[in-house]
Amino acid sequence: MKPKFNLLIGGAVVALMSACTVGEGSPRGTGEYGEAGMAPMFEVDPLWPQPLPNHWLVGPMIGVTVDSRDHIWIVHRNTENQFVLNTEIGIVSGVAECCQPGPPVMEFDQAGNLISSFGGPSPTGEYDWPTSNHGLAIDNMGNLWIGGNGGTDKHVLQFATDGTFLKQIGDPNARDGRNSLDMANFGQVAKLSNHAATNELFVADGYQNRRVVVLDATTGEFKRFWGAYGNVPDDEEYGTMDRWMAGGTPPPQFQGPVHCAEPSNDGLVYVCDRGADRVQVFQLDGTFVEEVQISPNTRSQGSTWDIAFSPDEAQTYLYLADGQNMKVYIILRETMEILTSFGDGGRQPGLFFAVHSIATDSDGNIYTTETYEGSRLQKFVFLGIGPIPNANQGALWPGETHTYGGM
Repeated sequence: MKPKFNLLIGGAVVALMSACTVGEGSPRGTGEYGEAGMAPMFEVDPLWPQPLPNHWLVGPMIGVTVDSRDHIWIVHRNTENQFVLNTEIGIVSGVAECCQPGPPVMEFDQAGNLISSFGGPSPTGEYDWPTSNHGLAIDNMGNLWIGGNGGTDKHVLQFATDGTFLKQIGDPNARDGRNSLDMANFGQVAKLSNHAATNELFVADGYQNRRVVVLDATTGEFKRFWGAYGNVPDDEEYGTMDRWMAGGTPPPQFQGPVHCAEPSNDGLVYVCDRGADRVQVFQLDGTFVEEVQISPNTRSQGSTWDIAFSPDEAQTYLYLADGQNMKVYIILRETMEILTSFGDGGRQPGLFFAVHSIATDSDGNIYTTETYEGSRLQKFVFLGIGPIPNANQGALWPGETHTYGGM
């Protein structure tokens, strides 16, 4: 692959399609993965997922992953301070019949039915639930790993899918401050991602530290770590860096937060350096390959929040969640060219408020979560491969004659 920078490219062809509803007569593309001038097509399912039981509400949705059965797992923040207490969770405050926070980990099937839920502080003290849970992954054995980006979150947790606690790696009381050379503890982990071929977990570590850590997925052993460009992370150097502005010299350390570290089937690792509006690509051993800036004039929280791949073996397309610009980019992975994007700011289905995490199932459907006031899980139904529409598609609302929302 050749390095590419400042790639904000999209087609200008509008795909005209007949009106449809999700699951009934939806238009299907006829193109092949990777065909020139084509891209995956989606529409939002506005009735997904199904309503939750027990007057449950979800707080900021901070992680999503899909297991081998195509069940969708999310983690959200369910502490009382994540809600408007007297009005939103009236059961808790004792003022109304509705509502209350649901358990922080939830499992859904593809139809949007809630299958199971668990999580929260240990009643027996056998593990330390994160003060601000953040991200989750499923390993080769089907177990869940959860990180955290709170002030004392120097650890990650492993659970069986029935909620049984299995393992804690790291000690919340290990130290104050960052230490990006620590081989036993973390520094506010943003996300974990599984690499099946090597049985390894790639950890975006993260909000306090500025590195990628690789763990043995069975034992939890620290195997290796690296910083930006494959350099040894240097916390002192990081502390003297200014924010990278478009056109300036790229920072030698991750700007942070290091928000994702997603391994691909062909042995590459895509790292979200969110504050620097960039994705850095590495080999599995940390050898630097290339970097790409995405929407490089994005300030505040940055543009590169999370990554998922299309489910074909070649993982032809990369989907990038951008919570600050409130959209998802569809990228041709081989060249890192942005083909198009969808979404915009808003509360309606197909729009986003701080789209935070993204995952795909084996059918090609996309699942997104939103943090802050967004506090939502959405499903975007895969419609096949078709002509590239506008560079910015807006809301992928079902039933529109052009499907794409006309932005």
